[in-house]
Amino acid sequence: MEKDGEKGAGAKRADDFSKWYVDVLTRSGFIDYSDVSGAMVLRPAAYFAWQKISEVVDKKFRESGIENVYFPLFIPERFLKMEQEHFEGFMPEVAWVTEAGNSKLNERLAVRPTSEAIMYPSYSKWVRSWRDLPIRYNQWNNVVRWEFKHPMPFIRTREFLWNEGHSAFATEEEARKEKDEIIKIYVDVLREYLALPGIVGLKSEHEKFAGAVESYSIEHIMPDGWAIQGPDFHIDGQNFSKPFDIKFLDREGKTAHAWQNTFAITTREIGIMIATHGDDRGLVMPPKLAYVQIVIVPIYKDESKDRIMAYARKIEKELKGRYRVVLDKRDTYSPGFKFNEWELKGVPVRIEVGPKDVEADKAVVVRRDTLEKRGVQVESISKEMDKLMEDINVKLYEKASAFLKRSIHEVDDYREFKRVLDGDRGFVSAQWCGSTECEAKVKEETGAKITNVPITERKLEKGRCIYCGKDAKARANFARSY
Repeated sequence: MEKDGEKGAGAKRADDFSKWYVDVLTRSGFIDYSDVSGAMVLRPAAYFAWQKISEVVDKKFRESGIENVYFPLFIPERFLKMEQEHFEGFMPEVAWVTEAGNSKLNERLAVRPTSEAIMYPSYSKWVRSWRDLPIRYNQWNNVVRWEFKHPMPFIRTREFLWNEGHSAFATEEEARKEKDEIIKIYVDVLREYLALPGIVGLKSEHEKFAGAVESYSIEHIMPDGWAIQGPDFHIDGQNFSKPFDIKFLDREGKTAHAWQNTFAITTREIGIMIATHGDDRGLVMPPKLAYVQIVIVPIYKDESKDRIMAYARKIEKELKGRYRVVLDKRDTYSPGFKFNEWELKGVPVRIEVGPKDVEADKAVVVRRDTLEKRGVQVESISKEMDKLMEDINVKLYEKASAFLKRSIHEVDDYREFKRVLDGDRGFVSAQWCGSTECEAKVKEETGAKITNVPITERKLEKGRCIYCGKDAKARANFARSY
């Protein structure tokens, strides 16, 4: 927990990434730990970031015809068991409610790990004809997955927030068309709001969502060289509509089962953003997700205080309404202390005003991402901020993209494969025969799994599987992963 007077980012990112990550999140006041193991408190800046992400994703969903609903938190055990692969996949992580007050329940209730099992019995009641389709519903909610691995804020928590989209269509063709639309929404939001690139690809059979026919993901790389999964989209085919009896009369009057998809983005993405952009001074927030976008720090001696504060308030008035602005009026802290504190919190832009700035009708503008300083005329400060905020987002994205590109290593030899994993880390792009056996052996021997098979325009060159030497079917990305 953050302690009074405990400022600065703490550990250095390059020396101890895990400690640095926790230090910047807690010391900046972004999150706090709770007394429930594996659960965290989202403080205002963190929850604001999630609200902005959900707001823009929700807007794009509604524009595409997706409607919001809400289903219960508790799922009867018999419903969860209806799709066996799904049940077995989630069983180790399910938290159960077994009693209420002093009474034992007649049936265990699962605390929502995901909502297929509580939503689809309703879908089966609502769908009778092809005219009742498509159903394109989405929930914004919390889920509980009782992870037993070492918890890490945002990255691996027992409770997290997300969207979960659940659609049902009359034909497979319609269902499959939704994939590109939803993935584009996620990719655009990641770029425009979080300044995050990622690799879009198909998950392997072993790594796909429990119950899906195919799973697609956006994969990221963390500063320590480990991979982490971002938003995903699952083509579920008829794997849920059959056990849950979601059937209808098609246009020819024949009985058919619906074709379904599921998709999600979670609060994990905030952790990935913090890890990607942060530095040894603290958080570096992309402007659109920053709780405070601009902080104004007046610099004065007693005799110049009134004049400089009036000047600072003039700038504040000019920018307020366009940006989320704070004028730091605190007299008990030095300007240097304030600079460090606001840098720790990741505020994108700091404006400094002192006696010389008042005389020149200027202000000193400092951008958080590069710490570059320059003088700006106050009369044009709004236009300058517009350009600067956009440039910060672009530069953060370009920097993250360059790191992602450097983190992809193409190899064709298993010995080199293992050397890269232990040395350079990141994604190891290698040819793969498509067998689950080879995938499992590689993971057993190296700790690296297939993150996904990237969707690219390049055709697979002829080659041999990195492990067994048989003809390759795909070039997959392997990585040690969170």
